Amino acid sequence: MRFKLSYKIFATLTLTSLLVVALMVGLIRFYVARNFADYVNRSLLERYSEVADALAVEYKTGRSWQDIKDYPGRWQEILRTGLLQKDFDSGNRPPRPPDSENKGFSGRAQDRPSQGPSRRIPRLARRLALFDVDKQHIAGGRPRVPHDGFTLMAIIVDGQTVGWLGLHKKEHLANPLAVGFLSQQSHMLYLIGGGILLLTAVVAFLLSRHLLAPVDKLMAGTQALMSRRFDTRIEVESNDELGQLAADFNTMAQTLENYEHMRQQWISDIAHELRTPLSILRGEIEALKDGVREVNRDALNSLSAEARHLSNIVNDLHELSLADIGALSIKKAPVDPAAILKETLGHFKQDFAEHQITIENNLDNQTPIHIIGDADRLQQLFSNLVKNTLRYADAPGILKIGQEWTANRLILFFEDSGPGVPEGALDHLFDRLYRVDRSRSRAQGGSGLGLSICKSIVNALGGEIRASNGNLGGLRIEVEFPHTG
Repeated sequence: MRFKLSYKIFATLTLTSLLVVALMVGLIRFYVARNFADYVNRSLLERYSEVADALAVEYKTGRSWQDIKDYPGRWQEILRTGLLQKDFDSGNRPPRPPDSENKGFSGRAQDRPSQGPSRRIPRLARRLALFDVDKQHIAGGRPRVPHDGFTLMAIIVDGQTVGWLGLHKKEHLANPLAVGFLSQQSHMLYLIGGGILLLTAVVAFLLSRHLLAPVDKLMAGTQALMSRRFDTRIEVESNDELGQLAADFNTMAQTLENYEHMRQQWISDIAHELRTPLSILRGEIEALKDGVREVNRDALNSLSAEARHLSNIVNDLHELSLADIGALSIKKAPVDPAAILKETLGHFKQDFAEHQITIENNLDNQTPIHIIGDADRLQQLFSNLVKNTLRYADAPGILKIGQEWTANRLILFFEDSGPGVPEGALDHLFDRLYRVDRSRSRAQGGSGLGLSICKSIVNALGGEIRASNGNLGGLRIEVEFPHTG
């Protein structure tokens, strides 16, 4: 069964909140019960502060706990004294002892504390205990129970702690009021936890819808792209990752739209490029068949020229297709591009002379600079650039060639005397089948793919190629390579 992402986000947030709330309520309930028990035990111990005062008087009299250690009954006498003091302070005066004259009691008997609380003494003696300053058991309580089983109150004499009065802890409260209080607190915790969980569920539902709204738009946009509607755009409504994703989607859609336009233009341009030589071939062949033209050397040369033109177009398209898929054959090795360029210029001496183009070669007497490249591809690159000048530069004209270098870059430049290229066309010179109107028309030959192949070769060698209008009034093309020295 397939679950929508919104359901998954809602379930994840809700279950996480449920676990957090359950853990929080459980921990609070545990610590409240535990701390409340400590609070009750300390409150009970505070009720016997008079016993601590009596013990302080006892210690101050003997300056030690030795009397209590030697006379175990002394512990209960001190407890009785503390209880009587407590009853006296609370307004419950003990009954007067019997008259010594009538009952025959001695004066010592008259001074003896009342036996009213005597029933409480044994039980209290088992719950209360005395510890010395090092928390070692002295009297009372259960000797085998360590001091941490008691709630302790310091016995202070002259500003110093001399011992501890301990009350045996009750881990489980039996007081109905205390149990009722804890039950009420637990009930409130459950109500608060349930409210938090309900609020979290509502927030998780709204948050999942809010988070997935851009995702739904992206899904709709993706489906539109699948339907070849490349003009689809998504409105960017935030600066977070989802907003960045929407912006990236718009960039991708724009790129696809541009490529679609380029593809359509590419097909149209290829059809146009192939139509012209094919139409010429067909016309000439039909003229030969109909006997309008004689089958002679001129006719055959014309057919051969158109066939070569078609072959060049197909070869150029093949080179570009290889470059597109990264399969352009490159055999990298250390080479001297200036030497390859001078060799290439030697192959075009006759062409330059026929077109009245003068070469200003600044490569002579230059220090050889090597790059990692392919000699054959470099020769193809330089040949295309030279052919571009021969095809479009006005006669008589000048072609200036030279090189510049920096610490790790080598720049070769080709600058002709004109005509120049409009500024708006410079960025498109290396586009496939692009031609500049008038001065760069199809009437001057070429397939419109030479500079595109130049760019593919330079990019494959890790360099850059750029075009600008030079100081001689014509086009300046710079080819930049990383060099090895």
